[in-house]
Amino acid sequence: MKPGLALRVSQHLSLTPQLQQSIQLLQLSTLELAQEVEQMLGDNPFLELANDEGDHATAGSSPEPEPAPAGAEALDGYQEGRSDSASASADWESSAEAAGAEAAETSGTAESMSWDGDGPSSSASDDRDWGSDAPTSRTRGQGDDDETDATELARSGESLTDYLHRQAMTLRLGEVDRAALRFLIENLNDDGYLEDPLEELARGLAGDDLEECEELVHRFTVALRLLQSLEPVGVGARDLAECLQLQLRDRLADAEREGEDEEAMATLRTAIDVCNQPMDLLARRDLRKLASLCSAREERLREALALIARLEPRPGRRFADVQRQIVVPDVIVRPVRSGGRMDFTVQLNPEVMPKLRVHDIYASALRGHRGSEGHAALQQRLQEARWFIKNIQQRFDTILRVSQAIVERQKNFFVHGELAMRPLVLRDIADALGLHESTISRVTTAKYMSTPQGTYELKYFFGSGLGTEAGGNASSTAVRALIKQFVAAEDPKKPLSDNQLADMLKEQGIECARRTVAKYRELLKIPPTTLRKAL
Repeated sequence: MKPGLALRVSQHLSLTPQLQQSIQLLQLSTLELAQEVEQMLGDNPFLELANDEGDHATAGSSPEPEPAPAGAEALDGYQEGRSDSASASADWESSAEAAGAEAAETSGTAESMSWDGDGPSSSASDDRDWGSDAPTSRTRGQGDDDETDATELARSGESLTDYLHRQAMTLRLGEVDRAALRFLIENLNDDGYLEDPLEELARGLAGDDLEECEELVHRFTVALRLLQSLEPVGVGARDLAECLQLQLRDRLADAEREGEDEEAMATLRTAIDVCNQPMDLLARRDLRKLASLCSAREERLREALALIARLEPRPGRRFADVQRQIVVPDVIVRPVRSGGRMDFTVQLNPEVMPKLRVHDIYASALRGHRGSEGHAALQQRLQEARWFIKNIQQRFDTILRVSQAIVERQKNFFVHGELAMRPLVLRDIADALGLHESTISRVTTAKYMSTPQGTYELKYFFGSGLGTEAGGNASSTAVRALIKQFVAAEDPKKPLSDNQLADMLKEQGIECARRTVAKYRELLKIPPTTLRKAL
């Protein structure tokens, strides 16, 4: 082959470190952002929390308090004036839009946003402009009081296993039986069920030793009876049927001990017989088949099914860690009256905004030692700290702008609720703010808004539209709320079918097919007609 030279012009997408970090921070949830900030604080010595205005006073040599950086700007200052950050945010948003749309970008533009170097002399002379000062057991027969105590213990943070271990300590057991009981407690799932068979648990400990395996199965069988005698009733069950039976037998024992009437005890025995049958018959409420199998009158069977419906299918539910379900809103919407009409203000939640700034003393010391060994590497870390703060500012600025646009378009929802929700898609907000749909998608994912109607994810306010007889559109969210309203007002003895719900929506002027109604009903976790029918 003959060597030669040739020119070729091409375009490719190049994401700079700053842009990559901006996109990453934008799509993080509040918890993930806090973890990212914590990691950055540990990695970068030039970044610090601005919790105290006098932080640097103790570190400096002057005995008088050193004032906070004059140029430091709070992250929540966007609502009072954002002229400086608006231009930076616009540049970032246009870059993020290009990344989300996978548009081509020349490499020359990418090089202008490098982390390398000291940056312009004007910005290097005052690092404070990059900072931020953001504002911030009972055993059987002990009575109902112990049931309340167990709930209070669950609320106080005690886990199910801790509660069971504490009850097990009160039992007089040998060392081997105590160890077997403890082993079973540790193998319960969050709902209080023992999912693994005793033989499998024994094989996991004994291996191929059949004699030892049989001995362990015997020990575990005894320990299982002890476990199922503890509170909450039903704990240690292998499946739902056994869980219900344990609770019913406990109630039957209490009824016999208290001398209740024979009718009540007969209902309990019938309920136990029902739980001995295949669970799919109970799920389908097949009264005829259950009455035949249990040899019970239909009236007695209805009472037994009503009793079963009041049982707890998940004994460990009250010990679940509810803290992990707490949602901290990123945006707060408050109603205000202006000129006799209702209006709403949108502001960022200061509790979720990191209070960060560049460490002024370290930055000043670095400027005073230019040209020293390791200066370039330290200067790059300083630049990373600056960009990290800027990207966090731009993240919250974008969240606020998107939230304001959502509130402006869904104002009727904040006044009247779900039935007043308007159709809204990502493109509507993207076009209004000059952003790309991918940017709006990142902003509205895992970000929450506290409103007078409750706390919702930003994605909740988006929904497709269904045609109306008047030629307009109705939001799918409003249609689901209407279906929920219809079902709540139905006659329990004659629940509404999907066809009837579709006809009722049509009477309201909303064209909605039966299969669409069925889909919305399933999204609302409303059971079908056969399961909603009262016995």
